[in-house]
Amino acid sequence: MARCELTGKGPVVKNLVSHSNIKTKSTANANIQTKKVHSQALNEYFTFQMAASTIRTMENKAGFDSFILKQDDLKLSKRALKVRNKIRRKLAGKPKAN
Repeated sequence: MARCELTGKGPVVKNLVSHSNIKTKSTANANIQTKKVHSQALNEYFTFQMAASTIRTMENKAGFDSFILKQDDLKLSKRALKVRNKIRRKLAGKPKAN
């Protein structure tokens, strides 16, 4: 199932509880959208699968660059980690190491 590449949000198992207190297992999927985001530091667009709540948070936190720089390594996907490293190198003014 789909998972947000920036926050790691994914499906959650929950119980539906009836009036007679019968518990039925069900899953709730995150609202995952494919979205192009612009990095101002790199002046490039990147396409990620992200939750709608992540998009709202990103807009509130002053954009993609500042959001991804503050995210924990464990929550980011491999592609997002590569993008974050490119942004860090660009902001530090260091050339790309081969």
